[in-house]
Amino acid sequence: MRLKAIFAGLIVAGAYASAFAQEGSAPEEQRFTIDSPASLDFSQEEPTEEPKKKKKKKKVFYGIKTKKGFTRKGFGDRTTFETFYYIKKSEKPQTFVRDIYWYDFTRKEVRKTSTFDPTKGVLLHGPYEKRQGEAVLVKGIYYKGLRHGRWLSYNRDSVLTDKEKFYRGWPRESTVTYYDPMERKRMKEMTPIEFGEKEGYYFLFHENGTLAVQGEYHWDQRVGDWTEFYTTGKRKKIVTYSKEPFDKEVKPYIKVEWNEKGKEIYRNNKMVAN
Repeated sequence: MRLKAIFAGLIVAGAYASAFAQEGSAPEEQRFTIDSPASLDFSQEEPTEEPKKKKKKKKVFYGIKTKKGFTRKGFGDRTTFETFYYIKKSEKPQTFVRDIYWYDFTRKEVRKTSTFDPTKGVLLHGPYEKRQGEAVLVKGIYYKGLRHGRWLSYNRDSVLTDKEKFYRGWPRESTVTYYDPMERKRMKEMTPIEFGEKEGYYFLFHENGTLAVQGEYHWDQRVGDWTEFYTTGKRKKIVTYSKEPFDKEVKPYIKVEWNEKGKEIYRNNKMVAN
């Protein structure tokens, strides 16, 4: 099971949510980033490269120049090779998405984490392929550290074992609702859906655009810390669930609670003195 890192995105989420309330609709290629309101269209496919011109630009994907990378692990016929592209200039991914893919300079390997430090590596961006010998095991494309478009997985006999579709890190089954469904400028709820079940980070926003609730689902179950916020953006309470789904021994409980002024009034089932 994957470790969870809910708190790492709180500051980013607040800034992101505020942008929904302040800006209008964004161009198609800018969707689902912090610097523009999210207006998701999971049905739309995007090209992996720039439109063809007289002279095709090499190593340019979604208008961004990249460098090609390569890794090798293992020995003999079990040696695996990864070929990928990455953004030349290190930057932070601007997204709510849980899984971020990047190349670690120190460990010299491709990593998947819930947080990313641009001083330690670079975001993957462009086509990716993992091979074992002549057999392709995984094939897909990244957009600024996020899985995008169609991803295919194979076994060593080149038999297709899995096929997934993403939109900049979000499974295409994910749902988004708005307070203004026609204009789509004020987001209400973002629910991650994968294979028909809730999987990933969940976000609920107040009508004024500030974050209301943030938490994580795994196998359709709430896991880890779920944080609620006042309309002012200040934290209201943290409700803790089991770290792993289907753990019936751990019952949800209020971990911490604050009043509207930000004063802690409850912690670990013990009231804080006035």
